[in-house]
Amino acid sequence: MGGVFYYAYGMTKSTISWYSNSLNQPTGYGTQSKQVISRLVKDGHKVAMLSNYGGEGVNSLIETGSGLIPHYSRGMTQYSTDVLPLNHAHWKAENPNLPAFMITLYDVWVLDNPALDSIPIASWTPIDHQPAPEKVLTWLRKPNVTPIAMSKFGKAMIEQAGIESEYIPHAIDTNLFKPTALLPEGKSGREFVGGEDKFVVGMNFANKAGGFIHRKAVAENFLAFAIFASKHDDVVLYLHTEPYGKQSGFVLPNILQACGVPAEKVLMVDPIAYQYGISQETLAAIYSAWDVGLFCNYGEGFGLGQIEAQSCGIPIVTSNFAASAELAGPDSFLVNGQPFWDAGQHTWFNIPLVSGIVDALEQAYQRGRKEFPNTIAFAKQYDADKVYKESWRPLIKKLSSK
Repeated sequence: MGGVFYYAYGMTKSTISWYSNSLNQPTGYGTQSKQVISRLVKDGHKVAMLSNYGGEGVNSLIETGSGLIPHYSRGMTQYSTDVLPLNHAHWKAENPNLPAFMITLYDVWVLDNPALDSIPIASWTPIDHQPAPEKVLTWLRKPNVTPIAMSKFGKAMIEQAGIESEYIPHAIDTNLFKPTALLPEGKSGREFVGGEDKFVVGMNFANKAGGFIHRKAVAENFLAFAIFASKHDDVVLYLHTEPYGKQSGFVLPNILQACGVPAEKVLMVDPIAYQYGISQETLAAIYSAWDVGLFCNYGEGFGLGQIEAQSCGIPIVTSNFAASAELAGPDSFLVNGQPFWDAGQHTWFNIPLVSGIVDALEQAYQRGRKEFPNTIAFAKQYDADKVYKESWRPLIKKLSSK
């Protein structure tokens, strides 16, 4: 390395302030942040983590997998927008001779600090409605903002509004997410899940809701499973989530009971293990223990678990809407729905039809457990090294030259 150039890539180094969930958190935003940041650091960029969750109280250094970087604590407002401009200015001053910009990975409607308008910002933006909410489009129209869609659907919705955008999908480590029989401690995934001799329908989702709307369609999925399970004695539902709504979610046992799902047909991840973090290696073994993944929803900005499951060889059942429609591989099932008005965002979600979920589960059951090499091959297009090389490097070069 010499001066401010990587001679290997012919690219100027940059000072990057990355705003999202802390990369030490096992959330979708946290894992995506770590995945991209570790590669940016390895390429020689100067990156700082601007945390809106998971780094409370004190500034520190944090390990990326490619070395330590500064980790700025969250601020006093809910989404830490009060401290974003100051933290970026501080990090920029630490690297005065490099191009400096911010990358956000979060809902952009929270970015309400006017001081952000003077900072070059690239916003990696989830779009899960049709059309895109006006609050989102208002931010993306700002002259200092470069929109980055994380799905082809999102790019279409942004450009439908007359706004140019980049496209970079979320990605996974396909060397880690692969068919995995055993957990790191030697127990099989089927033993861990608890469905050794059953047909396992698996769900992995964050139990967070917006008021009375749960974007993960938990009630519709549970009701469909109840109908499906009434016909088969050898099926179980495995839930990889926090069940009691501790983070503004729903109390899932109440919904399961209301839908008529027999308690003996429900398996749940250990809540303490889930709270303190389950390794990605263990998660790969959990996915591999399923027979089908159930991921129907009202709308997804991406839907990382859908690709993780398929990379482990597990077909999915998901919604034929938003990003989910493009994330279902050749062995998976798309479920149609009907429009649902989201009054909070003044635009449309899409509710999956319960009858369609039931039909898809039945088809998966009749097909039975076998290997699905085409499913694995489909997921490889979202490999993290591939996406970084083909999409992130060219975009960082473009942003550095502005």
